[in-house]
Amino acid sequence: MHLVELNVGGNRYGRCDNIIDELAWRGALNQMTDEDGLRELTAKEHIGVYCGTDPTGDSLHVGHLIPFMILKRFQQFGHHPVILIGGGTGAIGDPSGRNSERVLQTMDVIHDNEQKLTDQMVKLFGTDNFTIVNNYDWLSKISLLDFLRDYGKLFTINNMLNKEVVASRLESGISYTEFTYQILQSVDFLTLFRNNGVHLQIGGADQWGNITAGIDLIHRLEGADAQAFGLTNPLMLKSDGTKFGKSAGGAVWLDPKKTSPYEFYQFWYNQDDADVEKFLKFFTFLSKDEIAELVQATKDHPEKRAAQRRLAEEVTEFVHGKAAVQEAENISRALFSGDVASLTATKLSRVLNGCQVPLRPQRPLT
Repeated sequence: MHLVELNVGGNRYGRCDNIIDELAWRGALNQMTDEDGLRELTAKEHIGVYCGTDPTGDSLHVGHLIPFMILKRFQQFGHHPVILIGGGTGAIGDPSGRNSERVLQTMDVIHDNEQKLTDQMVKLFGTDNFTIVNNYDWLSKISLLDFLRDYGKLFTINNMLNKEVVASRLESGISYTEFTYQILQSVDFLTLFRNNGVHLQIGGADQWGNITAGIDLIHRLEGADAQAFGLTNPLMLKSDGTKFGKSAGGAVWLDPKKTSPYEFYQFWYNQDDADVEKFLKFFTFLSKDEIAELVQATKDHPEKRAAQRRLAEEVTEFVHGKAAVQEAENISRALFSGDVASLTATKLSRVLNGCQVPLRPQRPLT
């Protein structure tokens, strides 16, 4: 496995010379369709890669970052990321990860959420070599008869029932509306394959059935040799077996109005020593050598929390910018020293935003 240099934001990071190897050492791979084919294609040309999110809320949280970190790495290797905002699929609800039907939102709420999620994505991916699409633009134009004739006919009930996302809901019940979600997501992949040069879909482990359904649809309509691939990330668990992404106050949001940058910074700074190496690999763009040095420094001097601090700096800068990192560190020092009077009213309000933030950070910055 060879390392080459990557320039990101003026810093130089060592990386593998193949995106699949890069994802592998970072612990970012769970399942892939046709690994050899995907390796060959990504080695010889830059491809479109997409990941989708439905506008069921007005902000992403850190759990949503997991597949988008993979997409960001593809972008840094020169591939073209396509973010799909599910204005169409969000109107009916994804059955995955739930034991009951979603409460349908009004279209006004969905459209408002679409804009807020779009703004967050632009902050993460920039404006160059990046595309945002909304599946409402094509799904809303398909009539019921066209849906049944052109797409429904190509899906068997047997296969749809075998998909884990559906099978897990059979006992509690699933509506026909949510049952058809996998068809709509398959139409998305087909549309992006045809119109945006997208060859790869990325998603969480719970999206595997939907992703493979889309690949099957592409092969049916575009030919068995059509180059369409799927990749999922592993379930992110902490060393104690609990799911990553929650804090004492609940979800950790990317929206600074829902989770202040100080609170966001503290979430990463207070990660356990047993988890910090995993999170440095997955959520930062640091090289192997840098991560190894940080991990060793934390083993030698755990009280200094060098790895956690760098993790907090890197992720907070990625999501909120450099100024937010500096402000979070200044607030942390002031709170730990008890010098609350040095904080401006604006900074203090940012600390208190979210109501669950401790008045002192759990650990000091050293």
